[in-house]
Amino acid sequence: MATLLYRLARFSFRRRQLVAAVWAAVLIALGLGAVTLSGQLTNDVTIPGTESQQAIDHLKERFAQAPAGGATARVAIEAPTGQKLTDPVNKATVEQLLSALKTAPKARAVTDPFQTGTVSRDGRVALAQVSYPVPASELTGADREGLTAPAETARHAGLTVEFGGDAIQGMPEVGGTEGIGVVIAAIVLTVTFGSLLAAGLPLLTALIGVGVGMAGVMTISGFTDLNSNTPILALMLGLAVGIDYALFIVSRYRHELSEGREPEQAAARSVGTAGSAVVFAGLTVIIALVGLTVVGIPFLGQMGVAAAVTVAVAVLIALTLLPAILGFAGRRVLGKRAKKRTKTPNGERWARFVARHRVPVLLAAVAGLLIVAIPALSMQLGLPNDATAAPGSTQRKAYDLVSEGFGPGMNGPLIVVISDATAENADAAADRISRLSDVALVTPPQFNAPHDTAMFTVIPKSGPSSEQTEKLVGDIRSHTGGTHLAVTGQTALQIDVSAKLAGAMLPYLALVVGLAFLLLMLVFRSLIVPLKATLGFLGSVAATFGAVVAVFQWGWLDDLLGVQSTAPIMSMLPILLIGVLFGLAMDYQVFLVTRMREEHVHGAEPPEAVVTGFRHGSRVVVAAALIMISVFAGFVHSDTALIQSIGFALAFGVAVDAFVVRMTIVPAVMSLLGAKAWWLPKWLGRVLPNVDVEGAKLTKRLDEKKPERLTSSA
Repeated sequence: MATLLYRLARFSFRRRQLVAAVWAAVLIALGLGAVTLSGQLTNDVTIPGTESQQAIDHLKERFAQAPAGGATARVAIEAPTGQKLTDPVNKATVEQLLSALKTAPKARAVTDPFQTGTVSRDGRVALAQVSYPVPASELTGADREGLTAPAETARHAGLTVEFGGDAIQGMPEVGGTEGIGVVIAAIVLTVTFGSLLAAGLPLLTALIGVGVGMAGVMTISGFTDLNSNTPILALMLGLAVGIDYALFIVSRYRHELSEGREPEQAAARSVGTAGSAVVFAGLTVIIALVGLTVVGIPFLGQMGVAAAVTVAVAVLIALTLLPAILGFAGRRVLGKRAKKRTKTPNGERWARFVARHRVPVLLAAVAGLLIVAIPALSMQLGLPNDATAAPGSTQRKAYDLVSEGFGPGMNGPLIVVISDATAENADAAADRISRLSDVALVTPPQFNAPHDTAMFTVIPKSGPSSEQTEKLVGDIRSHTGGTHLAVTGQTALQIDVSAKLAGAMLPYLALVVGLAFLLLMLVFRSLIVPLKATLGFLGSVAATFGAVVAVFQWGWLDDLLGVQSTAPIMSMLPILLIGVLFGLAMDYQVFLVTRMREEHVHGAEPPEAVVTGFRHGSRVVVAAALIMISVFAGFVHSDTALIQSIGFALAFGVAVDAFVVRMTIVPAVMSLLGAKAWWLPKWLGRVLPNVDVEGAKLTKRLDEKKPERLTSSA
């Protein structure tokens, strides 16, 4: 591995104009593809095979007039204090509003609350619904503006009009706050290297990698439906790992130059050694992300594959384009302050402190992780709805109006579908369900034209995110009375998706951890080091779950972090966090421990190998962690709840894993175990291929050869 990468880097260094031109051509070609071939992203969160999705598919096939699968907008209307909507003037204003809504772009039908009976008992609140024949992802900004514009006339007449439902939700966008992370990354790199040129190289290559990855994702969107969060996750991870991977190689390049080597040899050796760690670190991230495809959740698998491709691009750029750019930069990356170093680096002092007090340090770190993880025991999972929208938004106002006028259950109606319907069994099912606890209302069954499929609406007493409503869905499904009965609707869809995601979490965790354990065993040629790395990750993810619950579910520090409302944790967040955080956590494990192994392989005693390896790797790992934290934290102020929670979770998870697990627990355990940390059964050592990730064979062969006299045009 190291020898192959050495040759690749030397080729890229010598043919730097060609390599740079190839990457520029790739970027331009994919950019043109993104501009000309990109398609519409979607907010749909569905899982084929669930009962709710099967019911929707059945309605589309057998019940054409049913609003199945199309977008809906819920229009909440309130009369002024002391008045009723049934008053002649107010009723005329409402009817005028309904007539205008019928002409909204793409709208198929509008319900009249005076005819459907969706007017509150006190006459102050009414609920209308606008149905669309297309999903919300196919509605444009102009379509939404055409929907909400007629409300202004009603508002001028004194009525309150607010909108909810998926038809109102736009696509998430990347705002200016995400760029703050890049600015902080630039500052960290400048402080780390003491050179603007050296600091600019990781940023440049990372931005090129993100450009290639994002352009590729948008090009693919023209050929398949992609979730709207897919490019944002790719951007988030592409920036973070792209900067980090280049950081490690540039740092090693500067070290090789300081040892007196010529730029070409320094670049080739850097990629041969640090580049090997980059390859295996990237593989752990890719394995974790691609593993999302096996849990049976299409949109999550798409997000994982898109992010994995972006990570793979970051690795390729670090191995090819970066040494080419180093060829252009030459020795200038050292900077003027390169030789000004303290006698005893802070990393070495910390490593020796941890080694001396390894037991109390280890106990304190583990205890801290357990304490922070406590809130995770009360984690509740769910999907976003109008109740979780930002206070002051029209969706949240509509939700509150409907709750006040009709009860919270009106915001989460359930649709019951009977596929073998007769007049008798449909009426019997409606009567049976109306007797269940937490049922506020059951509408009369409606039949399709052949009269073989029936549907009716069930209004729960509780809100769509409540445990009572989830139990009610289960009770309805268990009280079939011998009929082919299914429950669907947005609330039932969310319950089914959350259940599927929760059920996939442990199998996915086992898959990712198992594959990564084998990969790390191959890298470190040890059983103990991969085991320790895996246990450390589990501590990191448990603590991160605890912090996410405390902030997004309990509301701790919500004002400071800009969290606008508390709600159950997004059901897709835990499994997504497991995949992404595991890959990133293994990055630091590989980068830090490979340097320890490198010292050990080159003859250092185990305790000194830990200290020396930590001294060489800690400064770069700290910088890399700070960069990742800043990049992820930039997404905390996103307007999208999922992106906001992912940004916080990854920023917190990287901080805990880097500074508590890798920088504290790892040196404590390694110094405690000594040579036993590298134990591997002899029979297994003979079976496992030696990938030489630390570059021992490469270094030995190069040192035995007569030093090459290399000239550099830089």
